[in-house]
Amino acid sequence: MKARAAVLPLALVLTACGSNPPDYSSIWTSSTTPTTTTTSNSDKPQPIAKYLYGLGVTGEQIPLDKLTDLTVTLPKPPGWTKYSNPNFSPGTEMIAKNNTYPTAMVVVLRLTGNFDVGEALKHASVDAEMSKNFTKLNSSSDPFDGFPSAMIEGSYDAADGERLHTYNRVVIPVTPAPKFQRYLVQFTVTTLADQAAAQSDDIEAVIRGFSVTVK
Repeated sequence: MKARAAVLPLALVLTACGSNPPDYSSIWTSSTTPTTTTTSNSDKPQPIAKYLYGLGVTGEQIPLDKLTDLTVTLPKPPGWTKYSNPNFSPGTEMIAKNNTYPTAMVVVLRLTGNFDVGEALKHASVDAEMSKNFTKLNSSSDPFDGFPSAMIEGSYDAADGERLHTYNRVVIPVTPAPKFQRYLVQFTVTTLADQAAAQSDDIEAVIRGFSVTVK
């Protein structure tokens, strides 16, 4: 299985120093270079990683088991196991059913820098909406577990021609005073579009079980 690392480039964009990382999500079709401003000469909307990078916001990727003030839960239905890939950035948590699709992935970034959370979340679904032949099925800007969040669900054509179904959620939690540490959590579930209905029970179990809480 060649899993699509839907969250890795986000971490690369926010931690890179002058590098040329791939786009926010490698499941999308193009690649971008971070800019040092929040505006663009083109009319294209900015993905959230590029938007935050332009504000000078950086992120340190933290493995789920190393979080000290935040708990992020990624449930494992029967038959799902941890999936590793040498291309994943350290700290990426991914599980797969029977070592193939469907997959679920979580990345957590500890953020440094000031930004408007509501404005940032307006950029959370840009990559999805710009992917090849993307068809939106559902979206939401409602809070998740009490934290600001944005979700988009839909299908798109991958680079290899496969039609994939994806559920992508970005959550921006903050720990309470006196620290007020802000995080960015990205959660993505992906399956072959023609198997989405057959795999719906497992997919829904993973989505329902995913949670973000402050310790």
